[in-house]
Amino acid sequence: MHIAIGVVALVAVVAAGAALARRLAVPAPLLLVVVGIAASYLPFVPRIELSPELVLVGFLPPLLYAAAIRTSLVDFSKHRRSIGLLSVGLIVFTALGVGLVAYWLLGAVAEAQGYEPLPFWAAVAIGAVVAPPDAVAATAIARRVGMPRRVVTILEGESLLNDATALVTLRTAIAAAAATPTVLHVGVDFLRAAGGGVAVGLVVAIVLAKIRRRFTDPVLDTTLSLTAPFLAYVAAENHYIHGSGVLSVVVTGLLLGHKAPIIQSAASRMSERTNWRTFQFLLENSVFLLIGLQTRWILDDLAESPLPGWLIAVTTLAVYAAVVLLRPIWVVPTTMLSRRVSGPSRPGPLSWGGLTVLSWAAMRGVVTLAAVFTLPEETPHREVLVFIALAVTAGTLLVQGSTLPWLVRRLHLPGPDPAEDALQQAAVLQRAHRAAEAKLDEVVTPDDPPEVIRLLRQRGEARAQAAWERLGRPETESETPSESYRRLRLIMLAAERSYLLQVRDEGIVADEVLQRAQIALDVEESMLDRAAADDVGGQSESLGIPAPAGACPHLEEARSGVTPTTPDGCEECLADGTTWVHLRLCLGCGHVGCCDSSPMKHASKHYATTTHPVMRSFEPGENWRWCFVDEKLG
Repeated sequence: MHIAIGVVALVAVVAAGAALARRLAVPAPLLLVVVGIAASYLPFVPRIELSPELVLVGFLPPLLYAAAIRTSLVDFSKHRRSIGLLSVGLIVFTALGVGLVAYWLLGAVAEAQGYEPLPFWAAVAIGAVVAPPDAVAATAIARRVGMPRRVVTILEGESLLNDATALVTLRTAIAAAAATPTVLHVGVDFLRAAGGGVAVGLVVAIVLAKIRRRFTDPVLDTTLSLTAPFLAYVAAENHYIHGSGVLSVVVTGLLLGHKAPIIQSAASRMSERTNWRTFQFLLENSVFLLIGLQTRWILDDLAESPLPGWLIAVTTLAVYAAVVLLRPIWVVPTTMLSRRVSGPSRPGPLSWGGLTVLSWAAMRGVVTLAAVFTLPEETPHREVLVFIALAVTAGTLLVQGSTLPWLVRRLHLPGPDPAEDALQQAAVLQRAHRAAEAKLDEVVTPDDPPEVIRLLRQRGEARAQAAWERLGRPETESETPSESYRRLRLIMLAAERSYLLQVRDEGIVADEVLQRAQIALDVEESMLDRAAADDVGGQSESLGIPAPAGACPHLEEARSGVTPTTPDGCEECLADGTTWVHLRLCLGCGHVGCCDSSPMKHASKHYATTTHPVMRSFEPGENWRWCFVDEKLG
């Protein structure tokens, strides 16, 4: 009963804390850590100790898997050089650097003061403990503060892999307490852990993919998805393989996420996405609350340390400073050196502002606390090392996490532009619709009813045009056709649901039948709500996406200073008295026509008549262009 009450209380505090964080516009991890610290001193809150097994087996695999299945394998591969330098090189560099600082203060200085010195293996161990930034913190904070998408991708990729490097380094350091390992032994151990983890992850992903292809029931498929991270972790960590469970989980998640559109049905993907979002929300926010709840008992244990308070304080501050400073010391030179040795990377070099944010955004998390608890009980000054791990975790979350928004604003780094994203989405959907129409033309037969073919074309076109409509008029002007459809359809759905409830109360139809009808209404309404949530709330003052060099000669040759022939609206609509939704300007002759969301589609008809290849948006605040020939944006 006490455990049940504790779990309910934990979930309730997590939900309330996350809701309050959204209301106060602060990152939930920071608020929950502070709440946990305060709650640890309340007399009715029991002492809660995180065990390594609970974190490393219970929390870490599902959190890593949830992040991995959402990570683009293409983007991950594109930034593999930066991710590799951070997740392997930086972790070893930080572990050794922090180890030297801790060994000097708790070793040489402590021995000079007449206290038992900290052995070198334990110093390197605490360095490995505080070295890896946390995947959950990186995702939760980085996305919220509006960092450039490339920086977020590198941070997430680093945090997915660095735990494996840190845990292998920690394991090697602890093993050195019994026997001094050779360089060969360390190298073999690392390769075995990395190779075993990757191999097991590949096997688990392949096996699960084959099984999930045969599952059509979303419930069964989601159930298998929830077990995937634990299967991958346990399989890699068994004593025969002795691989990295962390790497195994990440590889499994990356591959299954990449293959999801092929091996899963749409219903299974929706179910999995919803369930994992809920699961991840509870786990990651509970982790930050639990970090804060460790504070009181760790400080109580620290009070029993024979070391003087000033030495503990100086060592803690020095380790924290080393963790913060060693990152830019590694990031900047290695980035410059890698460019000189390997040449420029495909996405191009990061700006100095991007490197600055990448150097500063390195919050530690629950893995640091879990790892420090794996230190043997007989480790000298273990209580001090545990406190250092807590201080570094809380310090980086509170200091780095709270200052990141200010730093991003100060450096004027552009985050993802929702209007630009909507523009790219509209172009992709339009090309996808053209591909679908081409396929429909291939498979249609004379026996297919013409009204069905017409309806199929209209539905596909409506989805593509809805994306273009979000790029046009400000919210203060009249609503677009898609918005009118959404508003009126929601009113109709409410009336349908009201009738179903009336029938239910009368008891004249089986409840199971009514539930199926209700589900059909809920699915359609959820799709409409999702479309509304994806709408662009506002437009940038200048929306322009330059075309890649040589990508489209028509965009490169198109004139920019074209005088519109009818600046007040669509030429044909003004003449005929019809209406338009958005306006487009022909950069060949200055003709102003209405977009394909408009009833008459005069811009496309003008191209069909004149073959002028490029048109530009004629809406306020937009300067993007579209090539009809190559179907490219510029």
